[in-house]
Amino acid sequence: TAAVDLSCVWQNLEYMVCRWRPGENASSDTNYTLFYWFDGLKNHKKCNNYSMHQGVFVCVFNLSFPKVTNPYPTIRILIRDDSEEIRPVCASENPTTLVKPATPRRVTLSKINDEIYVEWSESDTFPENCLFYEVEYHNGDLDTTQMIKVENNYTSIPSVDPNSRYIFKVRAKPKPECYSSKLCSDWSEEKSIGEKTDSMFHFVLIIIIPLTVAVSTIILLVYLKRLKILILPPIPDPREILKRMFGEQNEDSQVSKKL
Repeated sequence: TAAVDLSCVWQNLEYMVCRWRPGENASSDTNYTLFYWFDGLKNHKKCNNYSMHQGVFVCVFNLSFPKVTNPYPTIRILIRDDSEEIRPVCASENPTTLVKPATPRRVTLSKINDEIYVEWSESDTFPENCLFYEVEYHNGDLDTTQMIKVENNYTSIPSVDPNSRYIFKVRAKPKPECYSSKLCSDWSEEKSIGEKTDSMFHFVLIIIIPLTVAVSTIILLVYLKRLKILILPPIPDPREILKRMFGEQNEDSQVSKKL
């Protein structure tokens, strides 16, 4: 009847998200309640923000420690029900192993010559120099991705193809000298810069443009020829006119002789 698969994540050093499943033999109306406590609290606290999704209980509560606390105290979690039929579950966690940074926000890209500059906002809840970042990017024309690690909230990618589109995303990770967590933030929304070259489009342009120019030239020449005929009609040859005149006279004289 006890809760199973308990897992907690300390989101961005601001609040704790705990998830668990009901015990196999627990009734469907079991009302689990989460309590937590650590050194420095006078009394244990109760989590009141509950939800359930696809059979998984989720409880969220604010969690912060005095800034002078070093190292962080162990946090103790109790999940139970008011009914005596439900067995309680107790857990003790080192909060530094549960840290998960927030997703980097406001990722911006800029391009100067053949170099791309990437920048994003820093977390305002983590101490200075306690996060590092992973930047993953790839050329839109290629399937392979590349990843670089940086200490600051910016970096640059030199010698990029000016005719390609590049896609970037960023995530944050706690530094091991500050926290023992292996969790990393979710990836930021992908951002892209540059235009992908379409080889088929270029091929079509190479074929269509010369063909269009040739057809247009032929049409223009035919039109100009007709226009010339209308404006400057051909002058009759005088020799042909005289030949026809004398020919008609000869025929008339022959006819009169016969008569």
